Amino acid sequence: MNTDTGWWLRRAGVATVAAATAAGVVVAVTAGTGTGSSTPDAPEIALVSYDSCESALNGLRSAARPYIGSNGWNSGGYTDAMPRAPREANGSDSRAAAESSPGSTGSAPTDAPKHSTTNTHEAGVDEPDLTKTDGRRLISVVDGKLRVLDVRGRTVTATVPLPEGGQHQLLVQGDRALVVTKQPMYRAEPAIRGVPDARPMPTPVQGSTLTLIDLAGTPKTIGTLKLDGSYVDARQVGSTARVVVRSTPRIPFTRPASGKSRAEAERENQGILDRSTIQDWLPRYELEAGVDRRQGQLVECANIKHAKEFTGKSMLTVLSVDLTKELGTGEPVSVAGDGETVYATGTNLYVADDRAGTTIMPRGGVPGMPTPMPPREQRVDVHQFDIGKPGKPDYVGSGSVEGRLLNQYSLSEHDGNLRVATTTGQPSARSGSGSESRVTVLRRNGSTLGEIGKVTGLGPGERIYAVRFFGPVGYVVTFRQTDPLYTLDLSNPTKPRTVGELKIPGYSAYLHAAGPGKLIGVGQDATTEGRRLGTQVSLFDVANPADPKLLNAHKLAGTTSEVERDAHAFLYWPEDGLLVVPVRGYGSRSGEQPVNGALVLRLSGNGFTEVGTIEHQARASSTSYYGEQIRRAIVIGNELWTVSAAGAMVSGKDRVAQQGWVPFA
Repeated sequence: MNTDTGWWLRRAGVATVAAATAAGVVVAVTAGTGTGSSTPDAPEIALVSYDSCESALNGLRSAARPYIGSNGWNSGGYTDAMPRAPREANGSDSRAAAESSPGSTGSAPTDAPKHSTTNTHEAGVDEPDLTKTDGRRLISVVDGKLRVLDVRGRTVTATVPLPEGGQHQLLVQGDRALVVTKQPMYRAEPAIRGVPDARPMPTPVQGSTLTLIDLAGTPKTIGTLKLDGSYVDARQVGSTARVVVRSTPRIPFTRPASGKSRAEAERENQGILDRSTIQDWLPRYELEAGVDRRQGQLVECANIKHAKEFTGKSMLTVLSVDLTKELGTGEPVSVAGDGETVYATGTNLYVADDRAGTTIMPRGGVPGMPTPMPPREQRVDVHQFDIGKPGKPDYVGSGSVEGRLLNQYSLSEHDGNLRVATTTGQPSARSGSGSESRVTVLRRNGSTLGEIGKVTGLGPGERIYAVRFFGPVGYVVTFRQTDPLYTLDLSNPTKPRTVGELKIPGYSAYLHAAGPGKLIGVGQDATTEGRRLGTQVSLFDVANPADPKLLNAHKLAGTTSEVERDAHAFLYWPEDGLLVVPVRGYGSRSGEQPVNGALVLRLSGNGFTEVGTIEHQARASSTSYYGEQIRRAIVIGNELWTVSAAGAMVSGKDRVAQQGWVPFA
């Protein structure tokens, strides 16, 4: 491992990062284009390993060479320096008519009251979130600090500082918490080797920090792992968390300076590429865990996988962290490629890239200028890793399907097959044109995830807004002006088919099971022309898949909900039929009071009853006149807890009157 010092990144404000972005550093896309799926024309994306660091370096240089111009990487879009839009929300359970899949916070004490857990995609697979509870304590990272709250005493018992200036997410196992922080940073590059008068561009990047905290006794940080790369997502099975990060090379390309032509700058950059070392391409780390303090190259060359075609601009790394042990470097495995969607079952981890970020373009006839490219085919590349045993995951296969993903809930594994819901084309104002959606079924054969069946023609002229799979049944919501809810029969994976359709105004962006034959949808009410009117919570009868029906809809005009973007914000407690949906908005008519709180409903029979709305007062330091945004709701025993940056409020489940308040001072 290389242990050069001075590699770590300095933090900067958004303005600094944006200025560096304008300097011309760009994001990459991964494996090459192609058409088809299970036919011989399908793109070959199965991954192979490098046999040495020399072959890795040669392969990375060769892959990048066509894309290096006078400003470094040629770009058709934005840079990986800035965060991508979050891929969250529109959850999906893996079983028909199942309750929400509970996340894990370790073994709950036997004397702990019944409590809700993180709303997750798959049962037994926990997902990072802003809050966790074991029934006795509530742990929060909502406002940038880890706070431990005693549920019975309704007090904050400990506060642990976290890395500043970042977005935090939390996983818990017993008395251990792992906080993953995504931080905007920039890298001041050294002088360019062999080009004394060149001007190195400041490199904007995303850094990530893993912080392991011991919650026993007085909580304290027992390890930090800083990573040269942007945090993508994580999943936890048992005590092992799989953390996915995306990194970019540290190559100080130049750009045209005064008196220097683009052609000269391009030649210099090609020379800089030739002089790059393997350390310039691979992610680095800095570890502090007890007496263990070290830094260096994160991944060994033999643990790097690559497709037949790639650009070399991004590196995906999967780390494995056992929360019950000391923090290490995570036994990393890397893929020379991109990805932004993570989905996992108890035994498999999938990382998908829909190539939607931007396009890295090869040089054109004019030196330094990119070659105009025809619109590339929209495809999703999916890589599968076996996580059925502790330690480093094993790569097992890859596949590719047409279209774009919505988020992780577009992926679902059932009976060894992977279902993938995508939208192809662009929605058009002309009905029935421009786009359509589909569900493709993949089965692994050797190292290839090949298509064995698909159903197409969903929502012509629209795009997917929500997906849910329940065993052999699937539901897809598309929208442009009205909301078709499609029911799919996936019992024969080689011949999936549409069996029912319900068209209503508005749409659901999140679907949740509500017992046998019933489905809850959270989204927006809308006019028949597609104009959004406000939050809508719908109840569907799907007992007969061929004839889905709308049973009831509760509407709150002029509002939106975080649930549309992040399924973790939704709470359904089936024992009492309790639903909590955070909402915010300014009302639909002049003179109406703004709303910024949590809507509490009760599901009974075929309809909803409004229990009330919970609101949190703004912090003294807040500039908000309308109170704090409620981020999460949790049931603990007979109490309903809601959490915002200001604090945690305790209410009853039957009445929303405040029973207690725990400020986050």
